[in-house]
Amino acid sequence: MKPILVDAKTLVILDGHHRFNALKILGARYAPAVLVDYDSPCVSVGSWREGVSVSKEEVRRRGVEGRLYPPRTSRHRVCFEIPDVNAGLEELVGYGLGAGEHDGGL
Repeated sequence: MKPILVDAKTLVILDGHHRFNALKILGARYAPAVLVDYDSPCVSVGSWREGVSVSKEEVRRRGVEGRLYPPRTSRHRVCFEIPDVNAGLEELVGYGLGAGEHDGGL
């Protein structure tokens, strides 16, 4: 599974909203994530949509306010490889918890 890309300063999800929401629905307590310094030049943002301008400041602001862009608007790139995480759903849900049972995780 590809980890979710998250701004370390604000904990705004930059990439992986669908994975995060799917894990929540499945009752996961954990989500594999990579925290990044969003202010670093190593992280860049563009748009998947022609004619749409996206900036880091706007992505961060909208994320903090809970006003996300429509799906497939922002496209983030990093200057390092993000390896897949080999974790099964059992590990992400947590031992002893089934789908739908929730103890305050995600």
